[in-house]
Amino acid sequence: MKWWKVLIAVVLLLGVTAITAGGLRNRPPPAVEIQSAKVHKGTITRTIVGAGKLQPATTVKISSNLSGDIIELNVKEGDEVHSGEVLARIDPRTYQAALRRSQAVVSGARADVRAAQVDEDRASTELGRVESLVQKGLASSAEADKSRSDRDGAAARLSSAQQRLSQAQASLDEAQTDLSKTSLTAPMDGTVIQLLHEKGERLRGSDFSEDTLMVLGSSHAMEVKIDVGERDVVFLKNGQKSDIAIDAIEGQTFSGVVTQIARQATVKNPGTEQEVTSFDVTVAIETPPPTALPGMSAEVRISAETHSNALLVPIQAVTARSEKTLPDAVAPVESKGSLKAEGAPRDALAKVVFVIDGDKVHLRRVKTGIAADSDLEITDGLKEGEQIVEGPYRTVSRELQDGAVVRESPQPKPGQG
Repeated sequence: MKWWKVLIAVVLLLGVTAITAGGLRNRPPPAVEIQSAKVHKGTITRTIVGAGKLQPATTVKISSNLSGDIIELNVKEGDEVHSGEVLARIDPRTYQAALRRSQAVVSGARADVRAAQVDEDRASTELGRVESLVQKGLASSAEADKSRSDRDGAAARLSSAQQRLSQAQASLDEAQTDLSKTSLTAPMDGTVIQLLHEKGERLRGSDFSEDTLMVLGSSHAMEVKIDVGERDVVFLKNGQKSDIAIDAIEGQTFSGVVTQIARQATVKNPGTEQEVTSFDVTVAIETPPPTALPGMSAEVRISAETHSNALLVPIQAVTARSEKTLPDAVAPVESKGSLKAEGAPRDALAKVVFVIDGDKVHLRRVKTGIAADSDLEITDGLKEGEQIVEGPYRTVSRELQDGAVVRESPQPKPGQG
């Protein structure tokens, strides 16, 4: 009786094993959960972002050509000043004395000119009288020659006195100019952004070295200077509009315009693997807020280029795969040509998207254009209305393969992550 029980157990075991093996063999691979998006047309703008510090559009160093002690200082850092306002005074006594000395020299030179003029007039009159007598035969020609010589000598002395007066007048003008320079005035409306000397200190004026008293910055014209990489700077030009966000002024954005693009590159860490090449770009704030101060941090977003009626996809839908892992036929029928780079090494990377066809996806090469914050322009490889995979990021960038079975991930309920 035991042998038939063993036989039944063996038959049941074989049946269960066969059923299990068959079920496993015929079971399809699990579908990959994805989020999809539709290729659509729209407007896209290339935005170049950079960070920098606020600075006055114009800065002026206030210094003096004269040496002297500061006896008056009328401003402090942060003060608003107006063009022509007296900022400081240097002790003027030395220059007042020089002015008085020059005035005395001018007075003496003028007296010399008047005396020489009298002599010249008298000699001219005497010459006229002698020439009249010569014509009447009452004086000799020798007397006429002597009178003419006296007149010419008097004229030369008058000319010399006039030259000395001109020199004295020039010295007087210089002394007056020097005295006026003892009062340092503002050349423009602005703000005192740096004060380098205090009252009582000595300024050492020189034409060869500048002893700066203070620095003024324009108060109604501010700008931001940012570093832009060499791959982005080629899209910039003067006059392009931008949005400027100042960190200290939350919730507001200010309009700006590109005013200057450096023609000389700045190279950091030259000759190393960390070498970075960038260019200084200056963006002016069109209407600076009153609370904006030099040195504040700001972010600049420059609208460099805009394309209308462009094919757009979510930026995360495009990923890169090695050429050696791609199928041979991946270009759609409507493609302008093969998107595979001729002569490209097999370890090169290609930009691809996953196009949804029913419950499967097909990998396809694409060419891209402008990138914005969330969208990417497709210039070749897709057509409007096609459904593509846009996420999750890890799935698109690493896990998803050509021909994979997919299903739409259920949308999270409001309030769920």
